Amino acid sequence: MERKRPVEQNQCERRLRVCVATCNRADYSKLAPIMFGIKSYPEEFELEVVVLGSHLIDDYGNTFRMIEQDDFDIGSKLHTIVRGEDEAAMVESVGLALVKLPDVLQRLRPDILIVHGDRFDALALATAAALMNIRILHLEGGEVSGTIDDSIRHAISKLAHYHACCTRMAEQHLIAMCEDHSRILLAGCPSYDKLLSPQHRDDYMDIIKSWLGDKVKEHDYIVALQHPVTTDIQQSIKIYGLMLDALLSFNKKTLILFPNIDAGSKEMVRVMRKKGIEQHPNFRAMKHIPFEQFIQLVCHAGCMIGNSSCGVREAGAFGTPVINLGTRQTGRETGENVLHVRDADTQNKIYHALELQFGKRYPCSKIYGDGNAVPRILKFLRSIDLEEPLQKTFCFPPVKDPISQDIDHILETQSALAVDLGGTNLRVAIICMRGNIVKKYTQANPRTFEDRMQLILKMCTDAMRDAVCLNCRILGVGVSTGGRVNPQEGVVLHSTKLIQEWSSVDLRTPISDALHLPVWVDNDGNCAALAEKKFGHGKGVENFVTVITGTGIGGGIIHQSELVHGSTFCAAELGHIMVSLEGPECSCGSRGCIEAYASGMALQKEAKRLYDEDLLNVEGMDMKLTEPVTAGHLINAARLGNSKADAVLNKASTALGVGIINILHIVNPKRVILSGVLASYYQAPVQRIISERALLSAQSIEVLASDLEEPALLGAASMVLDYATRRIY
Repeated sequence: MERKRPVEQNQCERRLRVCVATCNRADYSKLAPIMFGIKSYPEEFELEVVVLGSHLIDDYGNTFRMIEQDDFDIGSKLHTIVRGEDEAAMVESVGLALVKLPDVLQRLRPDILIVHGDRFDALALATAAALMNIRILHLEGGEVSGTIDDSIRHAISKLAHYHACCTRMAEQHLIAMCEDHSRILLAGCPSYDKLLSPQHRDDYMDIIKSWLGDKVKEHDYIVALQHPVTTDIQQSIKIYGLMLDALLSFNKKTLILFPNIDAGSKEMVRVMRKKGIEQHPNFRAMKHIPFEQFIQLVCHAGCMIGNSSCGVREAGAFGTPVINLGTRQTGRETGENVLHVRDADTQNKIYHALELQFGKRYPCSKIYGDGNAVPRILKFLRSIDLEEPLQKTFCFPPVKDPISQDIDHILETQSALAVDLGGTNLRVAIICMRGNIVKKYTQANPRTFEDRMQLILKMCTDAMRDAVCLNCRILGVGVSTGGRVNPQEGVVLHSTKLIQEWSSVDLRTPISDALHLPVWVDNDGNCAALAEKKFGHGKGVENFVTVITGTGIGGGIIHQSELVHGSTFCAAELGHIMVSLEGPECSCGSRGCIEAYASGMALQKEAKRLYDEDLLNVEGMDMKLTEPVTAGHLINAARLGNSKADAVLNKASTALGVGIINILHIVNPKRVILSGVLASYYQAPVQRIISERALLSAQSIEVLASDLEEPALLGAASMVLDYATRRIY
């Protein structure tokens, strides 16, 4: 009889008994982070470990030893593999596992069994547990890879009671397979928790040299890992031989791992030995490499080749170029680092792929996780109510409302990390797809480059950690900064006077390397325009101009729904449109710019001049002598009837209005959006000047004041939220 306990009391009564069953080196890399997580909460969980499959075979490295080295107590070791490495042996292995598993499961009586992936051993585990009324949590269900593995994976999903999947698409596949949405966790891949954290280990060159020799260099070697395709064994053996020929011709140091135990692997090993790979000076052939070292080898490789899921999944987190051969991973979601050679029918085709990919680096891809899967899975385990009926219920129809369901999920969880680099403060925020600021962080902006960069990384790291607790999945990082920016490279070319030591600075690389996320960088004026396009008055408008009226004058131009950058990335320098040849001197060194008339700094300068001449105060105006004179005092004086202040503001409004008319006559936008602290003041006079002085065709163009509170942060976030799924810069 099943043991039951109220969900609110289960921690008081006893620990949750979790059995983790691992079959081979690959699934252990996904299960180990969860096992460590469970082990770290002994007051809540009781961990049982069952080892079977190829872990216990000498030809495959006796990899159960690495589990023991990780200090896990293996409760049961089951020899379940029938040798032969053909289709019949796979079937016999499933049968042997089904014969041996009942005794083990009956003895352990776990509350829940965690099983991973799509291996035939895992199918035996899920079948035995389901028939014995043991709850099953299946990892990595809902994915598509294109071989018999798909059928096995989906069969396990139908047997499992709970699911922890890696991608949104996999989640939707499970829903379409009639699985209960409330029992599906979008967690990400657990191996990412482990592989992201040690990416920059100081001893990575020692690891590389220990496996490939002292003379090998970073990014100057290849990792090869090719498995049989059980639905087309002969073709996969042929591709394996062609890959080896291409690697021999390419003449680079190559670390090659033996194939897994699937049908056809014995023939592949024969091909490898026939070609003398194990004795060739360029090759190191290995049966097993510890996962922590293997990910270092993949991270720093010049290329990875084969058909392992590691190539289309884990390698993307490092930006390592990958060549995927054949059909074994057809249907997998991949990053831009993967080059598919599905019809790998000639050595030359594979060789050409090596020429294209070797030595490249790609942006970090986090399609399969953000490094926080284990905390989500542990929280999910804690939420399981053992009083719920064990009998599965399926949801028909598969997806009741796929559009709204998808949109709700995106709006609620997918988020961006936004960074606003101001002259005074450095601000970081987590912003969701709806445009809501989930959490904001503010620190004084350090003066030196090193301190500033260090603070950016620290604040972003803190925000990433908090995002897990807030159920926010960060898609990338957007940075808004002053000055001229090359958004294609993520480099600040020239900065403003307010941000010293900030020229020719590559912002993208250090942030992407530290956070393992794609990063976008742009000028704050352009970001304000992007914020209006996604969240403000520019939403749904193909052509509009945003003008920032703050300390300086800036802005951005949206033309045919795209941001205009210009050939040297200085388009939309709206503050430096000249409206007079003999006007006041501007900070850019010229005269008569809009910024010299209408910016907050220009108005403050005029306010101080009037104050010094005792022409600013009027009756009813309370101005403390100790406070600094600002543009606000000038505006307040004009409202109270000060003619001198009113004349200054009329001149500023006219200059701004004339400058905007010049913009209207050049790009002919549908709308002008004023942003910044002076926007509400300038809106009416600018609209009036346009109606009086613009061409008839432009007089009806409306001027609106922005209602966005944080345009720089929202604009930085919008770069991520709009571009992350497109995977372009």
